[in-house]
Formats: sequence, structure tokens, C-alpha cells
Amino acid sequence: MNPVAEVEGLRVEVAGSTLVDGVSLTARAGRITALVGPSGSGKTTTGRALLGEFPPGARVDGRIRTPGPGSVGYVPQHPAAVLNPARRAGALLRDIAARQGGTRGEIQGRVEHALRLAQLPDPATVLRRYPHQLSGGQQQRVVIAQALLLGTKVIVADEPTTGQDPVTKQGVVEALADVARQGIALVLLSHDWDVVRQLADEAVVLRGGRVVDRGPADAVLPTPAKPAAHRPRPISPVGGARWEVRDLTARHRTAGGTTPVLHGMTLSAVPGECLAVVGRSGSGKTTLGRCLAGLHSAYDGTVLLDGAPLPRSLRARTRAELAAVQYVFQDPKAAFDEHRPVLDQVARTAVRLRGAARDTARRAAVRTLEELGMAEGLTLRRPGALSGGELQRAALARALLAEPAVLVCDEITSGLDPTTRDAIFTLLSRLRQRNALSLVFITHDLAAADTLADRTAVLDAGRLVTYGAGPD
Repeated sequence: MNPVAEVEGLRVEVAGSTLVDGVSLTARAGRITALVGPSGSGKTTTGRALLGEFPPGARVDGRIRTPGPGSVGYVPQHPAAVLNPARRAGALLRDIAARQGGTRGEIQGRVEHALRLAQLPDPATVLRRYPHQLSGGQQQRVVIAQALLLGTKVIVADEPTTGQDPVTKQGVVEALADVARQGIALVLLSHDWDVVRQLADEAVVLRGGRVVDRGPADAVLPTPAKPAAHRPRPISPVGGARWEVRDLTARHRTAGGTTPVLHGMTLSAVPGECLAVVGRSGSGKTTLGRCLAGLHSAYDGTVLLDGAPLPRSLRARTRAELAAVQYVFQDPKAAFDEHRPVLDQVARTAVRLRGAARDTARRAAVRTLEELGMAEGLTLRRPGALSGGELQRAALARALLAEPAVLVCDEITSGLDPTTRDAIFTLLSRLRQRNALSLVFITHDLAAADTLADRTAVLDAGRLVTYGAGPD
């Protein structure tokens, strides 16, 4: 079968650091090639090379061959990065579909077909919303539909199942398989070994920027070990719950008014407790966390910290209140300034929110980042030179520098390899025990919730379905 795109002997250096070294791969029509390996192994750098995109200041050697301009589509790990925040999803997709010409009905038909392939539930509602009103899983499927509409010959899918519930994830797996069956070459970058085993014709294993193995997925991927539980005993509170939401009804503002996304939610957690919030994409998980953190103010009801009401808006909260409730986003890239070293941005939190001296804050940042497996030399880079998984760990470190009482983690482990994920769970468990940190763990990964959570809240269509103790 003739190759559609090829990478031969790719070497990429940034500021003296080698991101990939001698990587080669071949993308063939109708076939799926998976790039696997830990965070920072070079998967995204290699995948984006097919688009001719490299980190700022990169020195590139090797050969890259593609069918031509516009022939390679990209589905990023963090889909909000390629969605226009000022345009509704429907307008964006119709504009792309209109490039092929045709009547209004034909254009709409192409959009609807792409959305069906992307397994997007309730498309009529999603098309009316802006990107920030969509869950991470919904954003991901809109971007998949966008790539399909562009008619590309090669699609680079960077963690396309990240942040999705099992049912939706399986739908995306089926959609990608269908894309390949249409003769499109697919390059899949993934930490999800189950997805790789289902989809890939070939798996290429990267470590430290080099290819260390390649072949059928079952032959080159290790059997994953069952994760250990990370649930320390919650600290008995003296004054009651650490945080609480009472009768929370949240809304999204739209051109036609408002749309309810949470209905009468009441939840709480004590110091040191982890509450997992699970449910399908669009069930309201992220909106709940954003209300708690002051990032979504369009709600009725009450949000309390240690029994005291918190202002709805982030801007109305005091410095102490800002430090007390920290939020780690599913898309860490959007939360970093591209022009400043990551270490400086992590340390800045301790200076701004706790009044720490700069040297003290920097030492604390280095120590916390090292606990998360990131050496100081790596964190001196700018965000564009780090992988998605590395940025996710940096975002977590930045939140921890505020020494929060409540930490909201929105799908923070979905794009990480198992070893890195387990290290993060270990650190969070230690902080819960030592600092009485209350953790709100928003996830689609039920196995991850089982390893970490004391209690689990299941949401569906903005309503609390079940709420109770986690597994023993």
C-alpha cells in the first residue's frame, strides 16, 4: 500500500534540547499508525511535523513528505485551541462545508454527516453554542467534524479520546475507524493503550525522543497493571464541610436567552476528602467546578467555603479566597503565557496569592515541579516547547503553589501516561493527608475515580443521579 505521508530521520532541537532524534514513520491510506510513549517522549512534536509546524526557534533536520498544502488535518489534544471563541460551532462548520460549494441544504447536509461521523450527541444544541459553552468532549468532536469537512488525506489525532466518557470514547473510536475505512491515513497520538489496541495497525513506541520499538500494538505495548488505591482517611472536620454548594442552578447565556446546565445541585466535601464528579460529556461536571472556583457566575444558589458564602465572580473574591479555591484546567496550554518560561509562571502564583518572596516562590516551584517529575531545566522552557502532559503537570504545580484548601481538577490525568498519572495521584494523596486538601476530581475515567475518590457524584443532563461512597 503506497504511503500518503512520510517522516524520515526527524530531529528537532530547541535551545540546545533535543525533542525528537531520528524519528521515522509512514502514514498509509486507510491505515492507522499510533505513536505511543510517556509525556515528553516526542509524540506531539512528530505529529505536528506532518503539518510543518514546530516550536518557536526549533532547529529541524530530516525529511517530511506530505501530499501538499492543506492535505493534513489536525485534531489537537486541547480542542479549544483551534476553535474561534467568538463564533458558534455551527457557523464555523458551515463555513468550512461551504468551501466545496453547493446549495444551503447541501452544505447543511455535509455538516450533519460530519457530525454523525464524529458521534456528537444532540448536535442541534451544540451547534448553537460558543466553544466555551461546550464540554471538553464536545469540543473534541466538533474539531473531528471540522477535520472531516476539510477533506484532508491525512489526519493527525492528538489524544482524540482525552476527556471523554466511556460511551462517547467508544463512539469516537468507531468514528476514527470509519475515517480510516474511507481511505484517509490516520496518525494517532495516544496514552490510552486500550484505544491504541482497538484502532492501530502499527504502534510506534517513543521514549526520550527516540523510537524504541514498533510493530502490532499487542506485541509492543505492555499489559497495564491495576492502579493502586490512593484514598487516605478523610480528616474529621471540626466546623463541618470544607466546601458546599446548595441548590445550585447554573445557566449558559445564549443569543436567545439562557440555557440551564445544572438543576438544583447540592454537594459538599470535608477537609482531606476527594469527591469524584463523573458523567457523560455535557452533563455539567465542568460547570459545577467552575461555579465553585468563581469562573462561572450565572447561577442561583449558594457556594460556601468553611461555612462562609463565596462571591460568585472571581473578580469579587479576595486574594485569600482566590488562593483557597484553585482550578486546574483540562486544557493547560490556554492557561499559560506563551512568551514566559514555565517556571516563572508557576512561581508567580505564590508571589501573587500568598505574598511570598520571589526567591522563596521559585524554590517552592522547583520543588513542586520536581515532585511531579519535571526537572528544573525542562521548566525553564516556554510552554510551546513542552508536551501537553508536561504542561498539565506544570498547571497542577502552579495551583498547588497557592496552597489551596480546595483543588478542582478537571480531567487532569486523561492525557497522561500511567506512570505519570500514578505519581500525581501519590502527590495528591499526600497533600490530602498532610494539608487537609479537599479535592474535586472531575473525570470520565471511572478507574481513575476509583483509585482516588472517597465519594462519587454522578451527573446526567445537569442533574445529580447518584451521590455516595467510593469503592472500598
